[in-house]
Amino acid sequence: MPRQKDAQKPGACFCVNVRRAARAITKIYDQALEPSGLKVTQYSMLKNIDAYGPLNTSALAKLLSLDRTTLVRNLKLLESAGLIENRTSPDPRERQFIITEHGRQTVAHAMPFWKHTQRRLSQQIGTDNLALIGHLASVLEGLATGQDEPIA
Repeated sequence: MPRQKDAQKPGACFCVNVRRAARAITKIYDQALEPSGLKVTQYSMLKNIDAYGPLNTSALAKLLSLDRTTLVRNLKLLESAGLIENRTSPDPRERQFIITEHGRQTVAHAMPFWKHTQRRLSQQIGTDNLALIGHLASVLEGLATGQDEPIA
């Protein structure tokens, strides 16, 4: 049987490796945040709504780099839990969301778990590598949205 070249090995696929890393880091944060009752995606949404709200669905989707369908599904869960509230918007076609007091309290409860995980990852991975991950994520988002030259 002929030997595969390195580029053809399953582990060499950039997409697969990045997805593996994303699943692993999500699992780490979700496990850490479990006592708060939040997933890391919910924590992030609540923090951003609190910081930048009220926000409509389009603005929040852009801020979080999420497609609207995924975002709406998650917003419904947060709204059902009483963590966010739907408010009228100047544009009647849009919904605006604000964080509730219960949402703020939930975020405050989750924050020490999140901070601990940030410190743990910084110690394990290193601050330079974490900064590199952030930079690479920005570059990849640019490529995905056509804001950079295509890969040749």
